Amino acid sequence: MKINEYIESGILEAYVLGAASEAEARELLYLKAKHPEIQDALVDLEIDMERIAENMAIIPPADTWLKIESQLNELAEIPDFESIPIRRQPERKGGEHRKSGQFIDVDASSSHMRVHKIWRWLFIGVFILGKIFLGFAIYFYLENRQLKQEVLKLKTQLERYERQEVDHSDFR
Repeated sequence: MKINEYIESGILEAYVLGAASEAEARELLYLKAKHPEIQDALVDLEIDMERIAENMAIIPPADTWLKIESQLNELAEIPDFESIPIRRQPERKGGEHRKSGQFIDVDASSSHMRVHKIWRWLFIGVFILGKIFLGFAIYFYLENRQLKQEVLKLKTQLERYERQEVDHSDFR
Protein backbone atom coordinates (compact mmCIF):
# COMPACT_ATOMS: atom_id res chain seq x y z
CA MET A 1 0.00 0.00 0.00
CA LYS A 2 1.32 3.43 -0.87
CA ILE A 3 1.55 5.97 1.92
CA ASN A 4 -0.02 8.81 -0.10
CA GLU A 5 -3.03 6.63 -0.97
CA TYR A 6 -3.40 5.71 2.69
CA ILE A 7 -3.27 9.37 3.74
CA GLU A 8 -5.89 10.34 1.14
CA SER A 9 -8.17 7.39 1.94
CA GLY A 10 -10.01 9.29 4.70
CA ILE A 11 -8.87 7.11 7.57
CA LEU A 12 -6.94 9.99 9.13
CA GLU A 13 -10.08 12.16 9.14
CA ALA A 14 -12.12 9.35 10.64
CA TYR A 15 -9.48 8.88 13.35
CA VAL A 16 -9.36 12.59 14.23
CA LEU A 17 -13.17 12.78 14.37
CA GLY A 18 -13.34 9.62 16.49
CA ALA A 19 -15.26 7.64 13.86
CA ALA A 20 -12.52 5.11 13.04
CA SER A 21 -13.02 1.52 14.12
CA GLU A 22 -10.71 -0.04 16.65
CA ALA A 23 -8.86 -1.98 13.97
CA GLU A 24 -8.39 1.14 11.82
CA ALA A 25 -7.10 3.10 14.82
CA ARG A 26 -4.61 0.35 15.67
CA GLU A 27 -3.42 0.21 12.05
CA LEU A 28 -3.06 4.00 11.94
CA LEU A 29 -1.04 4.11 15.15
CA TYR A 30 1.21 1.33 13.86
CA LEU A 31 1.80 3.06 10.51
CA LYS A 32 2.25 6.44 12.21
CA ALA A 33 5.15 5.02 14.19
CA LYS A 34 6.76 3.59 11.03
CA HIS A 35 6.13 6.46 8.58
CA PRO A 36 6.79 10.09 9.51
CA GLU A 37 4.66 11.23 6.53
CA ILE A 38 1.57 9.87 8.25
CA GLN A 39 2.58 11.60 11.49
CA ASP A 40 2.97 14.92 9.65
CA ALA A 41 -0.35 14.50 7.81
CA LEU A 42 -2.08 13.73 11.10
CA VAL A 43 -0.62 16.84 12.77
CA ASP A 44 -1.64 18.99 9.79
CA LEU A 45 -5.14 17.56 9.87
CA GLU A 46 -5.50 18.23 13.59
CA ILE A 47 -4.35 21.83 13.08
CA ASP A 48 -6.83 22.26 10.22
CA MET A 49 -9.67 20.85 12.32
CA GLU A 50 -8.77 23.22 15.16
CA ARG A 51 -8.84 26.21 12.76
CA ILE A 52 -12.22 25.14 11.42
CA ALA A 53 -13.55 24.84 14.97
CA GLU A 54 -12.23 28.29 15.86
CA ASN A 55 -13.77 29.88 12.76
CA MET A 56 -17.14 28.19 13.32
CA ALA A 57 -17.29 28.97 17.04
CA ILE A 58 -20.24 31.05 18.17
CA ILE A 59 -19.50 33.75 20.71
CA PRO A 60 -21.94 33.50 23.62
CA PRO A 61 -24.02 36.55 24.61
CA ALA A 62 -22.24 39.05 26.85
CA ASP A 63 -24.43 38.39 29.91
CA THR A 64 -23.90 34.62 29.88
CA TRP A 65 -21.01 34.72 32.33
CA LEU A 66 -23.04 36.96 34.68
CA LYS A 67 -25.92 34.44 34.68
CA ILE A 68 -23.56 31.56 35.41
CA GLU A 69 -21.87 33.53 38.18
CA SER A 70 -25.19 34.46 39.81
CA GLN A 71 -26.31 30.82 39.78
CA LEU A 72 -23.01 29.79 41.36
CA ASN A 73 -23.47 32.46 44.03
CA GLU A 74 -26.97 31.14 44.76
CA LEU A 75 -25.55 27.65 45.20
CA ALA A 76 -22.89 29.00 47.56
CA GLU A 77 -25.61 30.59 49.74
CA ILE A 78 -27.35 27.26 50.36
CA PRO A 79 -26.73 26.25 53.98
CA ASP A 80 -24.36 23.43 54.76
CA PHE A 81 -26.60 20.57 55.83
CA GLU A 82 -23.69 18.56 57.15
CA SER A 83 -23.17 21.07 59.98
CA ILE A 84 -26.78 20.72 61.21
CA PRO A 85 -26.83 18.51 64.31
CA ILE A 86 -28.78 15.27 63.97
CA ARG A 87 -30.93 14.12 66.86
CA ARG A 88 -30.56 10.45 67.48
CA GLN A 89 -33.15 8.41 69.30
CA PRO A 90 -32.02 6.56 72.36
CA GLU A 91 -31.16 2.91 71.80
CA ARG A 92 -34.10 0.56 72.44
CA LYS A 93 -33.84 -2.60 74.41
CA GLY A 94 -34.47 -6.05 72.91
CA GLY A 95 -38.27 -6.53 72.76
CA GLU A 96 -39.34 -2.86 72.75
CA HIS A 97 -40.89 -1.69 69.46
CA ARG A 98 -42.20 1.66 68.31
CA LYS A 99 -45.99 1.87 68.34
CA SER A 100 -46.15 4.71 65.79
CA GLY A 101 -47.34 3.72 62.32
CA GLN A 102 -45.31 6.39 60.52
CA PHE A 103 -42.00 4.61 60.03
CA ILE A 104 -40.68 1.18 59.15
CA ASP A 105 -38.28 -0.06 61.78
CA VAL A 106 -34.92 -1.24 60.52
CA ASP A 107 -32.78 -3.07 63.02
CA ALA A 108 -29.14 -2.33 62.23
CA SER A 109 -27.95 -5.49 63.95
CA SER A 110 -29.84 -7.79 61.58
CA SER A 111 -30.26 -7.97 57.84
CA HIS A 112 -34.08 -8.18 58.06
CA MET A 113 -36.57 -5.37 57.91
CA ARG A 114 -39.71 -5.30 60.03
CA VAL A 115 -42.84 -4.16 58.23
CA HIS A 116 -46.19 -3.43 59.86
CA LYS A 117 -48.57 -6.38 59.80
CA ILE A 118 -51.15 -4.58 57.67
CA TRP A 119 -48.73 -4.58 54.74
CA ARG A 120 -48.07 -8.27 55.13
CA TRP A 121 -51.80 -9.04 54.88
CA LEU A 122 -52.16 -6.61 52.00
CA PHE A 123 -49.39 -8.36 50.06
CA ILE A 124 -50.94 -11.77 50.77
CA GLY A 125 -54.33 -10.48 49.55
CA VAL A 126 -52.83 -9.10 46.35
CA PHE A 127 -51.02 -12.39 45.75
CA ILE A 128 -54.22 -14.42 46.22
CA LEU A 129 -56.19 -12.05 43.96
CA GLY A 130 -53.48 -12.41 41.33
CA LYS A 131 -53.84 -16.19 41.43
CA ILE A 132 -57.64 -15.93 41.19
CA PHE A 133 -57.41 -13.60 38.17
CA LEU A 134 -54.89 -15.93 36.54
CA GLY A 135 -57.30 -18.82 37.03
CA PHE A 136 -60.15 -16.83 35.45
CA ALA A 137 -57.94 -15.82 32.53
CA ILE A 138 -57.01 -19.45 31.83
CA TYR A 139 -60.65 -20.55 32.19
CA PHE A 140 -61.96 -17.90 29.77
CA TYR A 141 -59.15 -18.60 27.31
CA LEU A 142 -60.08 -22.29 27.21
CA GLU A 143 -63.80 -21.46 26.91
CA ASN A 144 -63.09 -19.05 24.06
CA ARG A 145 -61.04 -21.66 22.24
CA GLN A 146 -63.78 -24.26 22.67
CA LEU A 147 -66.46 -21.83 21.41
CA LYS A 148 -64.36 -21.00 18.34
CA GLN A 149 -64.13 -24.71 17.53
CA GLU A 150 -67.89 -25.09 17.93
CA VAL A 151 -68.54 -22.07 15.67
CA LEU A 152 -66.23 -23.54 13.05
CA LYS A 153 -68.03 -26.89 13.30
CA LEU A 154 -71.43 -25.17 12.92
CA LYS A 155 -70.20 -23.23 9.89
CA THR A 156 -69.10 -26.43 8.16
CA GLN A 157 -72.46 -28.07 8.97
CA LEU A 158 -74.32 -25.04 7.62
CA GLU A 159 -72.28 -25.11 4.41
CA ARG A 160 -73.04 -28.82 4.00
CA TYR A 161 -76.73 -28.20 4.61
CA GLU A 162 -76.79 -25.37 2.05
CA ARG A 163 -75.03 -27.59 -0.50
CA GLN A 164 -77.61 -30.35 0.10
CA GLU A 165 -80.44 -27.85 -0.38
CA VAL A 166 -78.89 -26.72 -3.68
CA ASP A 167 -78.43 -30.32 -4.83
CA HIS A 168 -82.02 -31.27 -3.95
CA SER A 169 -83.42 -28.23 -5.75
CA ASP A 170 -81.66 -29.32 -8.96
CA PHE A 171 -83.61 -32.61 -9.05
CA ARG A 172 -87.01 -31.00 -8.88
